[in-house]
This record gives sequence, structure tokens and C-alpha cells, in this order.
Amino acid sequence: MTWELYDRLIEQVPSDIKIDWVHMGKTWTVVHAGPYCGLAVTINEQDLVLPSWKKLIGTDLQSAAELCKSWDFFEASAGAAALNAWYNNPSRLFSIPGMQPTKNAFSDYTASVRQKKAAIIGHFYNLEKFLTGAASISVLERKPWPGDYPDSACEYLLPQQDFVFITGSAFVNKTLPRLLQLSSAARAIVLGPSTPMSPTLFDYGADELSGLAPDTLTPEQTKLISEGNIKMSSYGTRVRLRREDFSRR
Repeated sequence: MTWELYDRLIEQVPSDIKIDWVHMGKTWTVVHAGPYCGLAVTINEQDLVLPSWKKLIGTDLQSAAELCKSWDFFEASAGAAALNAWYNNPSRLFSIPGMQPTKNAFSDYTASVRQKKAAIIGHFYNLEKFLTGAASISVLERKPWPGDYPDSACEYLLPQQDFVFITGSAFVNKTLPRLLQLSSAARAIVLGPSTPMSPTLFDYGADELSGLAPDTLTPEQTKLISEGNIKMSSYGTRVRLRREDFSRR
């Protein structure tokens, strides 16, 4: 079962779409393939020189998406971006029953987390202002800030939570399947631009997906986004899919 989620997602990506270009920046990796544009976080914990991805130009989208299983996290970032080029395409997303635009996943939960225990995997901008009514907030981070828990605490803390918010970058670094298992007693929300917006994730414990349907970007826009110099939502639509809304259709 270790690779089952990844394999199921990869096998649904078409093999007749060719990649036009790839840009890896310090914050985000972007893949363009015809009308498809995908993003994923660039994982570079050792602050290494970023590679060029000219070798992927002309590669079919499915073959590139297979790199999401790589333990070379540069390759995994490029592979996840290729995967998301298919899954997060706006025309495809809004054909999925229950898919809806949203402003911010945390604001969606301001009321429902009140007096509940919530855990957040990874840091999110201004999360405190949206979840102030929670009984407790535990932030787990690979590089903890003061007051955070180390990510290894997930084995102990997540089974005790009512809500768990999981960064989509967990898909890239391969921790997502285990984090969802540990969150089985909670409402598990996977969120961020790295999230593959596929109902397949519901089969592995996710209760909600919150991600980005990106616009087709120019090279100039891609560079701004990949370096983290502009808000992602300026060039896309935030979207939300809940298990119950999808299953009702």
C-alpha cells in the first residue's frame, strides 16, 4: 500500500501531453504542458543549487509525473508539479461534482474549529487570525519555530486532534499517506498549491482538499511566482472539495 496513492494518481495522467517548459524557483516549481499548468513546492532543505529541467521538455506528462515518487526531492518537486498540471487544470476541476471556489481554507473553518483541538502540519500565513477560537492549536514543522512541535511529534499528537490541516507539500516529501492515517479520528484537510485536487485522496483518509487552479502563466509570471515574490492566488483560483459534497453526487 506504500505507493498505492501515488500510483493511482500517476496512472490517470495522460501520456499524450508533452511538456513545453519547466521552471524551478526557490519557492515553487512550475510545469507547463500546452494548456496545462501545475505547481508544487520546491523542496531544497540543504539549500543546494537548483537544477535545470531542460531534459523534461518534450517528455510526456505521465512520465514526468512519475518523478513524484523520487527520493531526490528536486525530482519529486518537478514530478508533483507535472501531476498537478493535469489534476489542477481549471476546466477539469470544475467538472468534478462538489468542487467550489473559496477564499481561504482557514477562514472556511473559523466557526467549526471553535473549542476544538486543531493541528497544522507546516506554517501558513496568518493562520492564527482564522483559528483563534480553537481550544488548542499545535503547529508541527520540520524546522520548528519557537512554540512549534517537531514534525516527529505527529505520531503522538495527531490521533488526539479534532481537525488536522496538512500542507500539500507532504505529498511531495512522501509523508502524506502516514499523516492521513494518523489523522483518522480527525477531520483531515490537505491544503495548499501542492495539493493534487483529486477525489482519490478521499480513499486514503482526506476529508477535504483545498488547493489552487492556476491560470496559464507567462514566463515572467512564472518567475515571479516560483521565487515567492507574488501571491499565488493572483494568478489562479482557490478551490475546495469536501468528501461529503463529492459523495452526494
